[in-house]
Formats: sequence, C-alpha cells, structure tokens
Amino acid sequence: MRLACILLVVAACGDGAHVRIGSKKFTESVILGDAATELMQQAGIEVEHRRELGGTTILWDALRAGELDAYVEYTGTIADELLAGAGIDPTDDAALRTALRARGVEMSRPLGFSDTYALGMRADEAARLGITTISDLRAHPELVLAFSHEFLDRKEGWGSLRSRYGLPQQDPTGMEHELAYRGLLAGSVQVTDLYSTDAEIDAGHLRVLVDDLHHFPDYRAVWLYRSDLDARAVAQLDRMAGAITTAEMIRANARARVDGEPEPAVAADLLARTLGARVSAAVPGRASRIWTHTREHLGMVAVSMLLATLVSIPLGVIAARRRRIGAAILAVVGLIQTLPSFALLVFMIPVLGIGWTPAVAALFLYSLLPIVRNTAQGIAGIAPSLRESAEALGLGPWARLRLVELPLATPAIVAGLKTAAVINVGTATLGALIGAGGYGQPILTGIRLDDRATILEGAIPAAALAILVQVGFGLIERWLARRAAP
Repeated sequence: MRLACILLVVAACGDGAHVRIGSKKFTESVILGDAATELMQQAGIEVEHRRELGGTTILWDALRAGELDAYVEYTGTIADELLAGAGIDPTDDAALRTALRARGVEMSRPLGFSDTYALGMRADEAARLGITTISDLRAHPELVLAFSHEFLDRKEGWGSLRSRYGLPQQDPTGMEHELAYRGLLAGSVQVTDLYSTDAEIDAGHLRVLVDDLHHFPDYRAVWLYRSDLDARAVAQLDRMAGAITTAEMIRANARARVDGEPEPAVAADLLARTLGARVSAAVPGRASRIWTHTREHLGMVAVSMLLATLVSIPLGVIAARRRRIGAAILAVVGLIQTLPSFALLVFMIPVLGIGWTPAVAALFLYSLLPIVRNTAQGIAGIAPSLRESAEALGLGPWARLRLVELPLATPAIVAGLKTAAVINVGTATLGALIGAGGYGQPILTGIRLDDRATILEGAIPAAALAILVQVGFGLIERWLARRAAP
C-alpha cells in the first residue's frame, strides 16, 4: 500500500514542465496550442502542450486550479459562459480583463481573427430550398438538425437561438462536431452548427446561413493565462496578438483537417507566415507514438489495478463475513459502476486536477465492483464442512482466512481481477479527454481529423492489450484449476 501511495504522489508531482499549454478537442485550438508551444521552446522555455482536453469547462477549471497555465479562448465564450451572469459585453475588453483578473486570470490582446458560431447546410440543399438566412428555417420544420453537445448546452446555443428566431424544428440530435459534419455531407443531417473558420465550409461546399437577427456574440480569439505566469512566457503569447487573420486560420485548419498534415508542422508554417518565426516542428513517428501511448496506458491500468486489489479484497472479505455491512459495500461499489465514465472524470478535476492522477482514481473506482463481488462470493461459497473442519483444528478467524478461505476463494478472486482489468483497458481510453494520454489520444485525434489510420493507432493496441489481459488471466485460472485437481 505504501508503494502505491508513493507512485501516486510521484505521478501527481512529477510534472517537470515550467509552462503547461492546454487545447480543446478541436483542430484550431490544437494548432494554436502547438504554435505557442513552439514559440516558447524556441525561446528556451520548458513547456508542455496538453492536447485535446475536452470542452470549455475542463480547461477553465484546470486553468483556475493551476493545472494549466494558458489556453486559447473566445470573447463570446468568456462573456456568456465563463463570466455568466456578469452581464459583460463581449466587445468590452477592459471589462472582460477586470472580471478575469479578479479570478486570477489574464486575457491577451485578440489574436486577429474571430471564430463565431454559425448554422450551415450543404450549398445544393440550401439552394434547392431557397434558404440563405437562419430566419428562412422557419418555413421548413421538416429539416433534420444535429448539433454539437456543447452548442446544445451553451447559453447562446440552440435553446436561445430557437427562441430568438421562433424556429419550429424539434429538438435536434446531439453528436460530436466532426461527426455532425460527416452526417451533413452524407445527407443524414440537413443543418448543423459550424465554426466560421472551419475548413470544411469550403471543402464540403457548405452554405453558412446569415445570422440576420445578430444572435451570436463576438468570438474573437484570445489567450487566457494565469496571472502568475512567467513574464517570458507571456511575452511569447503576446507575439501572436493581432498577427493571425481569419484567412490564415482557415488555411491552417484546412491543411490539418483536409490535407492531413501534422498539426505541429501546420503550426510552424502558421508562425512562419504570420510572424516570420522559424521554429522546428518535431513530429514523432508512428512507432514512437505507439510506444509512448502504450507506456501511458499500461501505467494507468497497472497502478489502478494495484490499488483496487489492495482495497477490494479486504472489502470483499468484510462483505462475506458481515452481511449488513456487506450489503452496503456492494451497493456503494455497484452505484459507482453506474456512473458515466466521462462524468466521473470531470467530477474529479476540482479535487485532483487533470492528467494521470484523476484518470487512475477513476479506473480504481471502476475496478472495485468485480473484485469485491467475486471475493465476497468466493468466500461465502465455501462449504460449511470445510469451515467446521478449520475450527475443529483450532484455527482462529485470521488463520482461517489466510490458510483456508482465501486459498479456496482464489479462483473467484482471479476471475474478478480479470473482469476489472479488461474493463480498465477499455475505460482508460477516456483518460485522454483530461490529458492522461494512453491509447485514447490517437483515437480522439483520429476521430477529430477523420483519419482512420490514426484511430487504428490507438484502437488496435487497446484491443490487443485487452486480449493479452484475458489470455494471461485465463492461463492463471487454468493453472489454479490444475493445482486444485485431486
């Protein structure tokens, strides 16, 4: 147990990067995160880019908790989401800075482009129906709408947009932004939300519907960074202010999403074109990436399983020997198992931050039920005659547990460990959403970029690891069965 605690402390404290840049799970944010990282590396600043961390809430909470030092945000999001209720005009930079500074956060000057929300359709479909503005949607209640989950939940998103325009459509389907685009191009979706700098607008021949009632606020890109961020790092972020036009950002997004160029290389080219900066863009090879993700994934699974084993077996013993307490223990670990994985990860951010530690904690919690349940069932299922024989030999409770009950319950315990380990291997892929890495990182990147090879870079090793776990525990179970045979 002491070793496990030491491992957790080292993991939590072992972040040697001086500056931690965050990015959301969409291409533009990742490119800008890479650009800032490359500028800081060129300036001799030790820096880490924590890529594709999910949505606004995750990055904002991580920034305020000190888990991140900077990330790109948009003024409309700051005013309507991060400072909701303050009634600040998103065009009033001075008011935004004052409100943010009270929360320990600074805002850079705008980077030079805006990336506002919009609604879009395939151009041929919009032309056939005569739709050019959002107001035109009122005449077409039959249209199929699908929006990103974040757009559905935002203050200026679907709910307020429908009220403002009086739209008759039924509640739309929620899906990932990239998947909604694919549905739009395939014809299964007719209207979706866009970002005005999305590369798919030109590449997919889409029509951006005019926001004729001016519903969407101003979404100028800025850096948010902690007030205590090193001045050298702030200077590098300031270099990007006013330098990136909308056309340049669309071009960069297209190179990554449409042409399939690596984002670090796209970021380096963006800096060269806008700042004249010559930076190196190190792009690791596929084998190197797989090895890195394997180490990250194995680390999460191994440590969480170690902790779960040390906690679950004693809990299973208590559950077997004390029925009332056991019922409560099984109810609690069963309830934990029903919690959605991503929700559990998000709940842990205020306490454990982002990265490896909350991912391990979540995996630990998900491993409890199968091990506790199998341990309790294995001990409870021991024949009464064997217990009576142990008592007749004068063995006390702890001696009976060590010499009789646990050995006889071992096959059931191993089966529980196998189930927990297989669950862990799959669930650990979600750790990428909070910066824990692992096989989930290439899977998320591949989905975002519509790159099947990158998806398989994470999916195949994850499946192979799950099979190896099953085979390994299967061999252990067979060995135990042979050993128990007369």
